[in-house]
Amino acid sequence: MIVGLSIRPAGTPAPQAVDRLTLVAGEGIAGDRHCDPVSPRQLLLASQATYADFALAPHALRENILFDPPIDDLPSGTVLQIGAEAQVRLMFVCEACGQLDLHGARLAARIGARRGMLARVVHGGVIEVSDAVRALGQSLPVWSVDWHERVRQVIDAMPPGTVIDYALLARLAGIQPTYCRAFPRLLASLGPAYAARAMAARIISPLPRWDGRGLFDTVMPLPVQSPPLPAPSA
Repeated sequence: MIVGLSIRPAGTPAPQAVDRLTLVAGEGIAGDRHCDPVSPRQLLLASQATYADFALAPHALRENILFDPPIDDLPSGTVLQIGAEAQVRLMFVCEACGQLDLHGARLAARIGARRGMLARVVHGGVIEVSDAVRALGQSLPVWSVDWHERVRQVIDAMPPGTVIDYALLARLAGIQPTYCRAFPRLLASLGPAYAARAMAARIISPLPRWDGRGLFDTVMPLPVQSPPLPAPSA
């Protein structure tokens, strides 16, 4: 069950609690700063148990959707049905960044992989606090929690005979633009076949540049017949 929703419009410093959100297929939350059709980080889903276990202040994890019971053990590729229409696809665990330390000493290190799961919107719809949530199964491809491996996954998915800008590669892999500085060494370590596929925007190539189209295309998830997630704990 959903126990909390929040949105962060562009230019706002912190998430704002709301009673409902509009999810847009392939894009994210309408009006949210992370609404981006080429990002795997359209939503952050967190568990109420994490707040309880670490005595966190509301919105400390900066999540969009707060669940009870936990979703931490659900694997990448799982599709969740939320309410009557919306479906979201779990991508990978959200890294515990240093900003969490503002809410407690060494919190980022202590919280580890329990910050939450990043997700993309498969089917849009309006979701509300208290909506039921069903796990439809792991019906979509797995995305690695390791950003190095995600870079490889993106390049492996590129159409033959295309190249990609570093900046777009970072967006598609779900990492900060500052990581682009590490791309030349990383791609070289993967071999010539990878090093030749990505480059800085200023470099001219005779090959067409890929726009990421099709990377996150999905098949229809499993039928909505699975039982709902367990009821919230008392």
